[in-house]
Amino acid sequence: MSTIDLLGGKVQIYQRDNSRFWQARASVGGKQRQFSTKVETKELASKAAEDWYLTLQGKLRAGVLEDGPTFKKAADQFLKEYGVITEGERSGKWTESHAIRLRVHLVPFFGEMLLEKVTPGKVQEYRVHRMSNYAAPNPNSKSQHKPKAKPPARSTLHDEVVTLRMVLKTAIRHGWLEHLPDLTPPYRSQGKVSHRAWFSPEEYKQLYEAARAYAKEPFRSHFKWSAEQVYDFVLFMANTGLRPDEAFNLQHRDVTVAHDDGSKQEILEIEVRGKRGVGHCKSMPAAVRTYRRLLERAKPAETETRRERQMRRKTGGEAPVLVAPEYPQPTDRLFPGNHIRMFNNLLDRTSLKFDRDGKPRTAYSLRHTYICMRLMEGADIYQIAKNCRTSVEMIEKHYAVHLKNTLDAAAINVLKAKSKGKAKASGQPRRRVLADATEIQN
Repeated sequence: MSTIDLLGGKVQIYQRDNSRFWQARASVGGKQRQFSTKVETKELASKAAEDWYLTLQGKLRAGVLEDGPTFKKAADQFLKEYGVITEGERSGKWTESHAIRLRVHLVPFFGEMLLEKVTPGKVQEYRVHRMSNYAAPNPNSKSQHKPKAKPPARSTLHDEVVTLRMVLKTAIRHGWLEHLPDLTPPYRSQGKVSHRAWFSPEEYKQLYEAARAYAKEPFRSHFKWSAEQVYDFVLFMANTGLRPDEAFNLQHRDVTVAHDDGSKQEILEIEVRGKRGVGHCKSMPAAVRTYRRLLERAKPAETETRRERQMRRKTGGEAPVLVAPEYPQPTDRLFPGNHIRMFNNLLDRTSLKFDRDGKPRTAYSLRHTYICMRLMEGADIYQIAKNCRTSVEMIEKHYAVHLKNTLDAAAINVLKAKSKGKAKASGQPRRRVLADATEIQN
């Protein structure tokens, strides 16, 4: 790595072996400082380095040369720590999402800013920037999609502020920042709580009947095994309340058919491994028949493809030998494939992909359907929360708030009877007062 002196040795420019850009370094204010010129030619790099050095000297004489750790330094430290400390406790996609938010949005805005300059006002400026420049191409994004035609959602900005808060907390732990600034939005853009997409009892019946019909007569014969799996997946999810990732991680050794002493029926006792670690779930009785069908369904046989069959016929080869059917083993998964495309096609054919509010339904909507139906049947909300490995607060916030069955009409429509003394004082009999009230209501 060769070094070139400028301005009598006060500034040096050099080029690293793994970079095409020239770098500059100089000692200003008793501290060694570095700078990337972002140019590839030596002449332009020399001019950029000299301008950078003279700018620093001018700030030093004016007393405005700021010094201290920057946001980018704290962001790099956060990414170095987070993946190691939370390994096994957070999904890889969630860890990667922090790195994407920092690279695409946060570091370009806050990167060279000193940590002490990240104030509530600057955070609000960031929100305004994101809401105003969403249609402009982002050079830091690796996505090939066109810029979005609408501003980022409230949840998107919330996730970005969460990443920002975690970076600032990292800076506090390392002594680079004294306290955490107020990151709450000054103006709430949404105060209502929207319910999650689910299937009403009528829509759920329409869905599983369509899945059953397709399982009996699929469009292609080689789709039959997958179609039957999708049909059982719909019934299994709606009768257990599992999360999709929990269902896909489920193995046959995690499921036991047991006799419930309380209901005097057979149910499934499931050992769940997913978002909340290891938990337990007890299913509805209807899930037992579905699970037994999964046990009795042979694995799909590996047959030759259409191209392989054509090549065999051209070369005169022998047909493959049919092997005996294999059935699921204790270590096999209940649902080896997610069949997302087939499930979405099923929703499209039944016109159930979106609810009346325009929210898309996914496999997660089957879990929401289970919770809503249990509430509609009068199940104890605390027991539902335990069985679904969530909290009572989450159920009351996202499910119970929009179900009419959770309202007791007899407790709401209470009429306070007027005393006899008041009825006589008004000069009208009590029966007449009640009759007038009835006429007004009608």
